[in-house]
Amino acid sequence: MKKLLLTSKLLVAAVLLFAAGSVAAQSLPVQVEASGNTATLRVGAPNLSLADVTLTFDDASGLSPASLGASAQLVDLSDPVLLSRLPELAQLDSALPLLITVEPPATDGLSFNRTVRVEVHTHALTYTAGSSYRLFKAQLGGPFRDITDEIAPGSVRSRGTTDGFSEFLVLADVRASDTVIAQKFDWLRAHVAKLPAEQAAAFSDSIDAAEAAVASGNYANAIAALDTIGAEASAQAGESLSQQWSASGETHNHAGGIMAGAATLKFSIAYLRDYGR
Repeated sequence: MKKLLLTSKLLVAAVLLFAAGSVAAQSLPVQVEASGNTATLRVGAPNLSLADVTLTFDDASGLSPASLGASAQLVDLSDPVLLSRLPELAQLDSALPLLITVEPPATDGLSFNRTVRVEVHTHALTYTAGSSYRLFKAQLGGPFRDITDEIAPGSVRSRGTTDGFSEFLVLADVRASDTVIAQKFDWLRAHVAKLPAEQAAAFSDSIDAAEAAVASGNYANAIAALDTIGAEASAQAGESLSQQWSASGETHNHAGGIMAGAATLKFSIAYLRDYGR
């Protein structure tokens, strides 16, 4: 309880800083630990954690605190450049104006196969059933997109699967579920379209089946089709599908992208099933 109260005081101080007219981002300390296939990032002072980030790799090589290139900052809620990168109706919460960056240095040798599970855990936000909080990701300076595959209590644990890095935000997303799902289908189709035509065809057929099932309200069939896509991508990873992300940028992680795209689509379809449009 004392820890939560101290964290709340830090949050209030941060909000007051921006309310007073600060326009520059404020860097925060980040303590990083890494072992095996897991890395943890504690954002804030050691006894005043604003958020804890856990990265769980399928299969990492060269993972160390330095190889992650992790940083964090409080951002200006009215920054027009940042706001232009967010989808319409997806907004920063004033209780957590936190941008987390994981940008591994090209020379430090980090690579991984398939996917990374990202969890941002914070007591700054309050969990409710049907929460609109989502985990968003962007390339450096690029548009943010929803990669959520789970929102859990404690106070809020936002989780998502990714095939790469680098910037993460927790946003309150009040877009219609139909809109979100359509955009995620478009993203997954675009990713599959990068494959050779014959290989892409089987994935495209399953995407078509999932989309048709959503349109007819058969959410169980839609989720089953996406399970098939994820399982097939996993089975082909390292064989007919490239599966490696590397900090050097010399590899392509097609398997991880398809697996991550299917996972976040399943979340949004289940949300539509449970909470409506």
